[in-house]
Amino acid sequence: MLPISAARCCAVLLAAVVTVAGCTSKIKPFRSSKPETGWHTQVIDDLISLPPPAQKIVVTVYKFRDQTGQYRFQAGAVNYSTAITQGATSMLIKALEDAGNGSWFTVLERESLPNILNERKIIRQTRLQYMSQEELERVPPLPPLLYSPLLLDGGVISYETNLLTGGLGARYLGIGGNTEFSRDAVTIYLRLVSVKDGRILKSVETRKTIFSIRLDANVFKFVSYQNLLEVEAGYSSNEPPQMSVQEAIEQGVYALVMEGALDGVWNFADPERGKQLIAKYEEQKQVKPVPVYDEDGELSGFTTRTEAAQPAAAR
Repeated sequence: MLPISAARCCAVLLAAVVTVAGCTSKIKPFRSSKPETGWHTQVIDDLISLPPPAQKIVVTVYKFRDQTGQYRFQAGAVNYSTAITQGATSMLIKALEDAGNGSWFTVLERESLPNILNERKIIRQTRLQYMSQEELERVPPLPPLLYSPLLLDGGVISYETNLLTGGLGARYLGIGGNTEFSRDAVTIYLRLVSVKDGRILKSVETRKTIFSIRLDANVFKFVSYQNLLEVEAGYSSNEPPQMSVQEAIEQGVYALVMEGALDGVWNFADPERGKQLIAKYEEQKQVKPVPVYDEDGELSGFTTRTEAAQPAAAR
């Protein structure tokens, strides 16, 4: 039989466990939701609202690969899960289909080309085996596969973790809290290649930051001589890396459309509207931090491309 003090401790511990378990459903910051169709990123509206081109463009995508070869980091354990999604090709195809609400690109399937060729072969063999010669003459042959003059290639070329880390905390008389944050980044390259002569017509780069933050609060205090109160609460938020890859790809497709229009690779059906979008795109491109070095070659700060392009007297 347990002593009274031990039995009391067990009862208090059991009550605490039941209380915490009952409260977990009350303090959840989010509830489970129904599956959603698509993911509304920060740049998808700009991509969908692109005005149509003068002529729809046929492009081929073979493989948009993860070229980082990086595995997911996990402290104290070996993790063979990749840090980058392996479905970047599907994301690129979806972004091309969304451009101008489907008015810009006709995308040809090439990632599953062996499967398509096998199915066409099965159709031919089935016709030969189960159809008479007269029926074969009446059935039209399979149409040829479409081909395109343009090829899209590239991939996810970097995934950098802990580019910026930090935090802040305070504690007074056993009551305190702290916050920690970190910043990662993913970079993609997308290039447009001419199938006729192999020339690279355009190449664009986009970079997307990934933020993570954690908040903790705790109380560790003696409420009486032998009674200790300890309370902990916390919350963390992590930006999904695969969704960041999707945003970078969508921004890459948008930039490719604009860069192609700038160089005359293609044109907008409405030239005036196209000029407005191109001017806005060039303005956004110029407002980027540019490192400034002093006479000794050391970094002294950052400016913008617009400021850097101005003469010294105007700054």
